[in-house]
Amino acid sequence: MIRFVIVLPLIVVTWLLLVKIVSDLKKANIDWTGVATFVGFIVLAFWLRHVTGMG
Repeated sequence: MIRFVIVLPLIVVTWLLLVKIVSDLKKANIDWTGVATFVGFIVLAFWLRHVTGMG
């Protein structure tokens, strides 16, 4: 029961933050090319770590 009392508010707060972030992103003027490049470098780093076992 205590676990439920702790987890439920965390889920609700996370959901509210996610909804707020999505609404802010829809309103913002974002350079999606830069965001995609940034995400691409992160994905490449994880992939290279997986393939080479280094890092």
